[in-house]
Amino acid sequence: MSKLFDMAKAALAGTSGTATGAEPDLMSGITALLGGSGSSGLTSLVQTFHDKGLGDIVSSWVSTGANLPVSADQVHNALGADRLRDFATKAGIAPETAGSTLASLLPNVIDKLTPNGKIPEEGLASQLLGMFKSGTGS
Repeated sequence: MSKLFDMAKAALAGTSGTATGAEPDLMSGITALLGGSGSSGLTSLVQTFHDKGLGDIVSSWVSTGANLPVSADQVHNALGADRLRDFATKAGIAPETAGSTLASLLPNVIDKLTPNGKIPEEGLASQLLGMFKSGTGS
């Protein structure tokens, strides 16, 4: 389990896997975006992208294959201004950068939270989100 957390944490820190000063705030923002409700929050986020015509993109993040990119505009269209503003507030970033920040984070984060190509059971997703909130991997 801690290996999975480390991988998800690295996705938030960037491709180098090196922690940044902004990492805890980004984790708070991602956790808030997922609703803090385990797999139901992740399922809801994935469904939102499907509903907005981005099913192929979000499905690539969940699957075990390569992650398709998403643009800041696509993230904005999928999530809406209010959710992006909420994310920016929780993450401690400027609202105008929320779409591009999520465009770079979501493919890797969702990929790491769905290691077997499917949304994990409620218990596992809740544990992962709990680790994000506490900032620990053990």
